[in-house]
Amino acid sequence: MAEQIAQDHQLQRRLTNRHVQLIAIGGAIGTGLFMGSGKTISLAGPGVLLVYAIIGGVLFLVMRALGEVLLSNLEYKSFADVAHDLIGPWAGFFTGWTYYVCWLVTAIAEVIAITEYVSFWWPDLPLWVAPTATVALLLGLNLTTVQAFGEIEFWFSIIKIVAIIALVVIGIVMVAVGFHSPGGVQASVANLWNGGDLFPNGFHGFVGAFQIAVFAFVGTELIGTAAAEAKDPEVTLPKAINAIPVRILIFYLGALAAIMAVTPWWEVSSETSPFVSMFALAGLGVAAGAVNFVVLTAAASSANSGIYSTSRMLFGLSWAEHAPRVFRGLTARSVPGPALLMTCGALLTSIPLLYVSPSIMTAFVAVTTMASVLFILVWCVIIVSYLRFRSLRPELHEAGAFRLPGGRVAAWGTLAFFAFVTWTLTLADDTRLAVLLTPLWLVILGVAWWVHSRRGARS
Repeated sequence: MAEQIAQDHQLQRRLTNRHVQLIAIGGAIGTGLFMGSGKTISLAGPGVLLVYAIIGGVLFLVMRALGEVLLSNLEYKSFADVAHDLIGPWAGFFTGWTYYVCWLVTAIAEVIAITEYVSFWWPDLPLWVAPTATVALLLGLNLTTVQAFGEIEFWFSIIKIVAIIALVVIGIVMVAVGFHSPGGVQASVANLWNGGDLFPNGFHGFVGAFQIAVFAFVGTELIGTAAAEAKDPEVTLPKAINAIPVRILIFYLGALAAIMAVTPWWEVSSETSPFVSMFALAGLGVAAGAVNFVVLTAAASSANSGIYSTSRMLFGLSWAEHAPRVFRGLTARSVPGPALLMTCGALLTSIPLLYVSPSIMTAFVAVTTMASVLFILVWCVIIVSYLRFRSLRPELHEAGAFRLPGGRVAAWGTLAFFAFVTWTLTLADDTRLAVLLTPLWLVILGVAWWVHSRRGARS
């Protein structure tokens, strides 16, 4: 079994620079952008550009803090390792299980989104068909050799990148020829200002956009995980993190600006993907179908990453004595089969969610809110770990070449921002419940840790 663990560790270290870079970019282009941007646009209007820019800037600081800590000790392999070492064993337990649930919930959200995209072609298809087929397909992919994961995600990311760039270019062309606005370029660009008002729905609409927009950045922290498992983390990690602002400018702000220039923000539906609607409203049905296929691929890519991440985390938790031993099992191809089956079985909970929700978007918002709150907890743990790192190992901080800009001030400002985002999640009925349930999750983890500690002390 020791050989299997070593082999598993070695396989993760085979991620090349191109894998890390494309996985990082793909993590920045998820269903939160494709599916949720319609709701954020309807809430904030043109101000949505500022919302995404602010969240992206804060997540850049989080990743810089994570990068500084990871590069100080290349033995770190996960957030749980960092939290365990710098905060305490209980923090490693809390972080490991919270991150597992984070990605599990995210993958459920992606399966729900896939159901929406499939209905574009088959609107009368029973709701249970798409989730079942998706989970079966992704389970089959993840049961292949682990080496294939990096390559699969590499090409998934290429598809997403090409699609976003194409959308921006097509949007520019449509604006230039006055495709949707009779007033030409000036009228189209004026949509971004809404007659000089960046916040047409006031402060409430602006802060409300943070509720769903934050989910678009879920997965950004995979940069640290992937780079820490790469062949040359000292090179790949800084390069991937420092490219975050450029990705946000192109893939988030560029795409949303193109959408709102072609289609006025007040015409963007909050119930469908604006990436698909942009072409459909312009009469380009074939293009809309192509974009729908791309966003479906993006959702499948994110769900695939979620299945991989959760199964590996559950496998690691098992070997750390923080999860049942049954999840230590590996298949003949060194894949954590029992953990994969557990995760994929949990993904099928998307089916009852679809049936009890008034609409697919309602189910998507409910699930993504819970994921957002849990990811905020993980991001906060990263920042707290950084602050502990500064206090416990100041000599490593001084010797490091890759530091968090702004140091402790930026770290505390980031924590304050996450408190603000959590508050925004309590303002709407469809997001408040998930926030109120978060303390219950922490209580459950606290009880589990108490039981786990007592068993450990007895043994």
